Amino acid sequence: MFSTFRLSSATKSMGSMQTKPSKIPPAIWELLPSEADVAFYEEHGWYVSPKVLSEESVDAAVLAAECFYQGERDWPMPVSSGYRNWTPQAGLHGTRNNEFVTLQSHRLREFALQPIIGAIAARLTRSSQIRLFDDQLVYKPPLEPQPGQSQPGQSQPVPSSVGWHADRAYWATCSSHNLLTAWIPLHDCIEAQGPLVVLDGSHKWLGLEDKRCFNNLDLDGLEAEFHNSGRDVVKIPMVLQKGQMSFHHCWAIHGSYPNRSQQPRLAMALHLQDQANRYQAFWNAAGEEIHIFDERLCRKQPNGDPDFSDPEIFPVLWEEEDHR
Repeated sequence: MFSTFRLSSATKSMGSMQTKPSKIPPAIWELLPSEADVAFYEEHGWYVSPKVLSEESVDAAVLAAECFYQGERDWPMPVSSGYRNWTPQAGLHGTRNNEFVTLQSHRLREFALQPIIGAIAARLTRSSQIRLFDDQLVYKPPLEPQPGQSQPGQSQPVPSSVGWHADRAYWATCSSHNLLTAWIPLHDCIEAQGPLVVLDGSHKWLGLEDKRCFNNLDLDGLEAEFHNSGRDVVKIPMVLQKGQMSFHHCWAIHGSYPNRSQQPRLAMALHLQDQANRYQAFWNAAGEEIHIFDERLCRKQPNGDPDFSDPEIFPVLWEEEDHR
């Protein structure tokens, strides 16, 4: 166990370090989910936004991601294990998955903390506050190697699927069942690029507590298990234009197929917590107490429990009282 992670004091005056979100321009209010949209999300477990992110902010995030992959860091993580942390040593042909990039990159943090993201999440969850919980930067290469990129001895393309899983299954020490994820492709994303795919209505299925199959690339086999258990499997690919986002419920089963296009797929996933979420102790069926990596980064409450409202590690994107 290491000491609570703190961002360096030299950077705390930077705009991206604000814990109170900035105002949303009045014109954007019209693009927030309607009551009908919220009802749809509650029934189906997913929602697709209009174009609410500016071209400039998305382009800035792409540049920040490129710098991140080249090793640029504003704040170093205290450890290099226990979370997904792709490095060039892992090879350039597989999927790159990096967690907690907003704790390492000022510009990616600034992109993730845009209040419009939190405002949409607040509407969908009927919450008065939305905080960041975790994040991922995911680069999915084309299935076929590009000219001049083949590696010696590599005769088969590297799969770039993500197995069917439920995010909440990985967050056993969260008290809320109302968390959600914003998936943000940093370009137009067509179906051939292997976008996020959500199983419609799966957030209402029972028995998903162990559905932690992110690294299981046998999507067909997992899908057959769903069918065999009598579940109606309806796959919804999140085909989005640049500036759009999709949101899915924490218990919604989702994954993605390989990138079969000739262009890479780059996206951020922002895992968001509603106001009610708190730490809860959890023991698995074997009687083992379970902990998640996020607990190791944040400050502790007076009773020693991790504080999932720590403003540095879990900053507020949206708070209703700040926008009245």
